[in-house]
Amino acid sequence: METHFHTLLTLLLFVAISHTLPPLAGSFPISNNFPAVFNFGDSNSDTGELSSGLGFLPQPSYEKTYFRTPTSGRFCNGRLIVDFLMEAIDRPYLRPYLDSISRQSYRRGCNFAAAASTIQKANAASYSPFGFGVQVSQFITFKSKVLQLIQQDEELGRYLPSEYYFKKGLYMFDIGQNDIAGAFYSKTLDEVLALVPTILDIFQDGIKRLYAEGARNYWIHNTGPLGCLAQVVSLFGKDKSKLDEFGCVSDHNQAAKLFNLQLHGLFKKLPQQYPDSRFTYVDIFSIKSDLILNHSKYGFDHSIMVCCGTGGPPLNYDDQVGCGKTARSNGTIKTAKPCYDSSKYVNWDGIHYTEAANRFVALHILTGKYSETASSMNL
Repeated sequence: METHFHTLLTLLLFVAISHTLPPLAGSFPISNNFPAVFNFGDSNSDTGELSSGLGFLPQPSYEKTYFRTPTSGRFCNGRLIVDFLMEAIDRPYLRPYLDSISRQSYRRGCNFAAAASTIQKANAASYSPFGFGVQVSQFITFKSKVLQLIQQDEELGRYLPSEYYFKKGLYMFDIGQNDIAGAFYSKTLDEVLALVPTILDIFQDGIKRLYAEGARNYWIHNTGPLGCLAQVVSLFGKDKSKLDEFGCVSDHNQAAKLFNLQLHGLFKKLPQQYPDSRFTYVDIFSIKSDLILNHSKYGFDHSIMVCCGTGGPPLNYDDQVGCGKTARSNGTIKTAKPCYDSSKYVNWDGIHYTEAANRFVALHILTGKYSETASSMNL
């Protein structure tokens, strides 16, 4: 089992880090160690769950860089970090749990991540009803029904994951950003910081439920520098004293750092609580911070200003006019249009990263330099 994680983390060890590199698919050694991948999260890894669940498609501006049409429901102009990771280990893109019509099968995994989701339970004001607890419940239902179907008809094993796939699969997590960012709309910094232990208790409960279902291999992303998102800067950075030297909102980044610190502490304890398990913690915050602070070095022209927006520099963002939409803002009709070359931008729409930035992050993840593994497995 030890080679499973080392294979994944070293696939691109000798590859120069650059978003101008050729496509990932087919360029690197293939690993078949993890037969399936099951993902939980928010818009950072949503491959169509929210759009399928609520019955909508993103604006036409989305997904054009790679998918050409917005039919997959990603909140990006192209591929997400999870897409690049699947390419690197020669796995198909993850099909959303609620996707009713698709050419994809579920044999190699399933994606339960839904945009706008939180670790905490959704409430009446939540845009997404698919909080982490619901996603875990969806997985449990999915697994139960899949195994029943295969028992009734073994031929379905060609399209659905077997018991072995569930047991040996990789369970990925990228969630928590919306818990922290959303809390600032009604709480002070101290109150947000005090909320972190409660959020992580709920996260650990989800891990416990998955472990009871046989999950043993866990892959956990921490959260990024929230204060460097144009949406946050626009709404919480009007007072320039709230910004750091790079133009990011200090309070949001401070909260993200505390969340990550406590998440890392939990990560170190989990293997002791769950025998025969392996956890990998991925420092997304450091990768994204490096990209934002040194964007010019990596070939990007803009770190905070968004590609698909309106208003021009310094942010090109209006929270009243979403990417690809036309709406009235401050008495004026405005249209948020995509930029000419998204590969020069880190941020796509004020909240989400561009495909080029996602590719950069994925390449850094795959070097293994930003990951740490803790295990209780008998090797």
